[in-house]
Amino acid sequence: MASKNQDRLRTHFSSAPSTSHPARWDDLWKEGTFLPWDRATANPALIDLLLSRSRPLTSPDPNPSPGAPPPNSTSVGYASLARGLRSDGTRRRVLVPGCGKGYDVALFAAHGWDAFGLEVSAHAAEAAREYLENAGKEAYKMMDEAGKKLDVQRGSMKVLEGDYFEDGWLEKVEGWGEEGGKGFDVIYDNTFLCALPPSLRPRWAARTASLLRRGTSTSSTNSGGILICLEFPTHKPASSGGPPWSLPPTVHAELLKRPGDEITYDDNGVVMKTDREESEEALVKIAHYTPKRTHDVGVVKGVVRDCVSMWRHRADCSDVERWH
Repeated sequence: MASKNQDRLRTHFSSAPSTSHPARWDDLWKEGTFLPWDRATANPALIDLLLSRSRPLTSPDPNPSPGAPPPNSTSVGYASLARGLRSDGTRRRVLVPGCGKGYDVALFAAHGWDAFGLEVSAHAAEAAREYLENAGKEAYKMMDEAGKKLDVQRGSMKVLEGDYFEDGWLEKVEGWGEEGGKGFDVIYDNTFLCALPPSLRPRWAARTASLLRRGTSTSSTNSGGILICLEFPTHKPASSGGPPWSLPPTVHAELLKRPGDEITYDDNGVVMKTDREESEEALVKIAHYTPKRTHDVGVVKGVVRDCVSMWRHRADCSDVERWH
């Protein structure tokens, strides 16, 4: 059964074509009194992922969501997530599309990345910039509360305004137009894909693949980027609509094996698992697990239903990294 917040959010978008959704999001941010997706902190699953460098903290309970991994499953590909600071002293870049108030931007910067948040809403971007003025201390406090102290110098934090599917905002990413400057080392999708109408999912996959840094054989500091997805809501029936739209792990698996291609749905709107072969542009799954912690909205009857998946370009992925 949908909550009152879910019903209200769905109604806000129900009569609007996808082209007008950015304006609808901006209306909510402008009013500022109904932001049910704002949890006032980064997702605990991301906090734990960045702190647990040897192995992520996983849930011991079976996750009944369609396509969810078995308990305690990650694969060695998890270790492919490099630190924010390269050996040559330069910083890796992370992009958080649909960053909201910027909690994830602050957390990545606290771990040494140069972090970029992107918002299509001008009022959301303004709220994020205001939050980030004092977010560095708060992000470090979150790590201290987890019992960890990292000897790392904070990276930069910047909020950009623009449409994820357009290129204009990329001009404000430092070094983007320089040789070897294209691509983000990490893209973190947390409640961004689930906020998009399903008709935009193939475009999301193609765009994400194009923005993720590709590895080069000539540079030891550029091994290719990693996409991190907080898969939510995995438990919501597809027939209930959105946003947020139902997003079990099957959706990511089907979209990213052939970025840009349409995917198959059954009569109830559920994404169907297929045996389509990966394209040359595929993003390959290198880690998949049910986190030990997540926001309360992702816990159903005491069981964590969210998942975390990590992906990289097929050409940059070794057989050892690939998740099985």
